Amino acid sequence: MHRRPLLLLGGAAAVSVGAALLLAPRGIDQPGIAPGSLAFPGLAERLQGAARIEIRRPDGGLVLARQGDAWVLPDKGNYPVRPEKLREMLVGLTELRLAEARTADPGQHARLGVDDPRKAGSTALLLRVLDDQGAPLAELILGRRRVRTQGNLPESIYVRRPGESQAWLAEGRLAVDADPQLWLDRDIANLANDRIRRVEVARSGEPALVLARADGEPRLHVEVPADAPPTDEVALDEIARAFEYLTFLEVKPAAEIPGQALGESRFDLADGLTIHVAPSLDAGNVWIRLRAEGGEEAQRLNAHWAPWGFQVGVWKLKAFAPLAADLKPQEATPAPPKP
Repeated sequence: MHRRPLLLLGGAAAVSVGAALLLAPRGIDQPGIAPGSLAFPGLAERLQGAARIEIRRPDGGLVLARQGDAWVLPDKGNYPVRPEKLREMLVGLTELRLAEARTADPGQHARLGVDDPRKAGSTALLLRVLDDQGAPLAELILGRRRVRTQGNLPESIYVRRPGESQAWLAEGRLAVDADPQLWLDRDIANLANDRIRRVEVARSGEPALVLARADGEPRLHVEVPADAPPTDEVALDEIARAFEYLTFLEVKPAAEIPGQALGESRFDLADGLTIHVAPSLDAGNVWIRLRAEGGEEAQRLNAHWAPWGFQVGVWKLKAFAPLAADLKPQEATPAPPKP
């Protein structure tokens, strides 16, 4: 998250400084908290010092870490998180209000989903926001959401502070996910298929394959080898659409891509952009590294691509590094004999 949005959060929460303070020492209940108080008064200002966010559940969880003005997932090689998702969660935390005091009986916590989030079988989540010294800025156990069928009513969720027995029904939208996959922006590129002008495929141990398209031609055609047999139009179109709505399944630092390198392909596009694709195959999974050349567009793409290797769908191998055999027309399935 950038500093400017964090400052904006600080301004939004300044009006609540006089509300009852929830960040008391652990183990001390505060039965006198007035319903309607902010759960974490003044939190938005303190978020300027946030350095780490932990979201825990019995079977695991995730950690978000701050690197300069960005937030990343250490378990994903420090890949950046979706900034809009992070902002939504932190805004929700600063705006959360304690609407009603509920049970203080630990035996009833599981009914609200606010029991010990470390206990097997628990459905609770533990959310912690820490500063660069590891001190908590906010800690909260999140339980069941309460569904309200009436219109125009705020969302609500049962919550409890670690070390305290009092549970609360809190109002406000607090979107917290412990699945790392939900924090990743999976988009790699979206380049129109009609920009592809030439594709040179150099697969290891295979003859060169070159496809080209002149201005005005509807699709690519095989240029090398010159005596290529007839090709399948669908296969050619898939190559042209290699970068349309391209997303990844998994991501790693580029130096950690597993598997066997398969060579490299070069895609020349209109407007002077060239993209180099280096695919690898690992136990049936396809990984790619991408590098762009050609002006400001290439610089923007490389800023996103250069540090990373991306796992893509196995079908994309025929688009990024096709073999001549992949371009042959599909044989028609014979019709079943008539009875």
